[in-house]
Amino acid sequence: MEKQLIDKEAISNELAEEIKKLVLEARNKISKEVNGTLVDTYWNIGRTIIEKEQSGKIKAEYGKAILLNVSKKLTKDIGKGFSKSNLFNMRRFYLVYSKIPDTSGILGWSHYCELIAIKDENKRNFYEKETIISKWSVRELQRQIETSLFERLLLSDGKVNKEKVLQLAKEGQILNSPEDMIKDPFVFEFLGVPEKKPLLEKDLEYKLIKHIENFLLELGKGFMFVGSQQRVTLGNVHYYVDMVFYNKILKAYVLIDLKMGNLKPENFGQMNMYLNYYEEEVNDEGDNKPIGIILCAEKDNVVAEYSMGGLNNNLFASKYTYYIPKQEELIAQVEQVIKENEKETNDENK
Repeated sequence: MEKQLIDKEAISNELAEEIKKLVLEARNKISKEVNGTLVDTYWNIGRTIIEKEQSGKIKAEYGKAILLNVSKKLTKDIGKGFSKSNLFNMRRFYLVYSKIPDTSGILGWSHYCELIAIKDENKRNFYEKETIISKWSVRELQRQIETSLFERLLLSDGKVNKEKVLQLAKEGQILNSPEDMIKDPFVFEFLGVPEKKPLLEKDLEYKLIKHIENFLLELGKGFMFVGSQQRVTLGNVHYYVDMVFYNKILKAYVLIDLKMGNLKPENFGQMNMYLNYYEEEVNDEGDNKPIGIILCAEKDNVVAEYSMGGLNNNLFASKYTYYIPKQEELIAQVEQVIKENEKETNDENK
């Protein structure tokens, strides 16, 4: 009798899961179809508005007033979704995209409202590509734009060039090597910590674990959280790695050490020891060399360069910040590095 009850329960659970899978797949398909239809419709609405303008039927001096009247009539007759600002977004959508974008319904109208606000075409293409590849929600896309992901990736190795800009715009972020995953700085604005408030390392670690989904988003593609305070035992002495992840794309463990103050030479020695241990004792067949990232509040590039000299491991140092960087300053830095690289290239060709 008890076996029959167990069988019934098991069959019920199995059947419920199969039905649930079918329903979720159907909902996802319907959602994509609705998204695609809405995007097509709004692009055509934008085209209609522009054609009316170009024919002279909507003159610049009273164009806003006409769209406001149109908005009121549509809202009354059809319902929400046709505010004046949304009509202007549809108009801009048509101007930005020369043809209806085909993303198979992955991107919704709200995604495009964020994308069309980006004036730089390369930057816009990058965020569009990354949203499709990483399946970002609108909220996640907003965060990546606000924290200047595009500029931070360009500045991560200090060797910005036009080829790199175009590559990001065309392909998005591609992880071919450990260097490709490094950002400088990493931004932890989701923790809500005031800029000047001091934290203990254990408190920062606790907050990052508590907000692990946001932290994984900031780290980038392919990251899985393994654990915190992972023990490394050498000569009967226990050491602890602050946070350990595994990157599915790079097929490598990623060890993160958090430092509240300035970067110090001894930090590299400790991380190098952890990397050697993981490569020897933890790596499975097929795993690549582990990657170490020292995240610090302040970083001296000269100290970092000399401290890493002669080390064969994948070891990096990067800053973190609790607040969103000023986008204008990051853009200026990118432009400056591009100019310096162009000048060096021109000097070499003389």
